[in-house]
Amino acid sequence: MEGVGDLDNLISLAPSLNQLSSIIGSVAAPAFLLGAVAAFISVLMSRMNRVIDRSQYLHKLSDSDDTSYLKADIPRLKRRAKLLNRSVLYATISAIVTALLVIVAFVSAMLHFAHEYGVAILFVVALTFFLLSLVDLARETSIGLHDLDHHA
Repeated sequence: MEGVGDLDNLISLAPSLNQLSSIIGSVAAPAFLLGAVAAFISVLMSRMNRVIDRSQYLHKLSDSDDTSYLKADIPRLKRRAKLLNRSVLYATISAIVTALLVIVAFVSAMLHFAHEYGVAILFVVALTFFLLSLVDLARETSIGLHDLDHHA
């Protein structure tokens, strides 16, 4: 009869249909945010790769070459790479917090805890990091276009 008691304990842990419906509704927005952040990180990585490629190209130029004046752009490229790197970090933290939010919502339902406040706080934290990431991207794009980018 011990097996029946374990089954009863498992059944009591399972969330009701109403709880599951409520949780799925409350994690729909974070699920979309997670997809958006993943796509955004891909865009950031692409931009960073271009900056790094350009920097590597400039480092290979000879000082005696006619295009050596382009090396003056290296400090600006370093600033751009630093901003993009921080933007990727903030976006990644946003994705981690968003995934944690979904986990907390489902675990809370399984344990019959109220999850609304915790989920709301985690969602605000995730959006804050996403906003910080966007701000760094905006800062990077403001210095991104430069006359030297249209040469070589």
